[in-house]
Amino acid sequence: MDELSRTFAALADPTRRAILARLSRGEATVNELAEPFELRLPTVSKHLKVLQQAGLVTQSRRAQWRHCRIEAAPLKDVAEWAESFRAHWEQRFQQMDAYLANLAQRSTPPDDDE
Repeated sequence: MDELSRTFAALADPTRRAILARLSRGEATVNELAEPFELRLPTVSKHLKVLQQAGLVTQSRRAQWRHCRIEAAPLKDVAEWAESFRAHWEQRFQQMDAYLANLAQRSTPPDDDE
């Protein structure tokens, strides 16, 4: 699996996205990451393993605690990939706006004064 696919697969899960959102505010231990979820630590560790394999999270050990930190490079790759479609979708939205304006103009009854 290529890196972009691995990143998208990791981001597909809402729990993993929530973990990344928490890590975007700063480092956290595995226990701190598990707090908001009704999940056991082994389950959170499995989510972290997927995030690590995608390069989105790194862990370091300090005493008995494992600290996790977000890694932004894969997210930058996702943003760049999505950006490559921007011009296409902006053109499509402009076409849709013109079409809807045309429909609205056709469905507006003429004034009685005319």
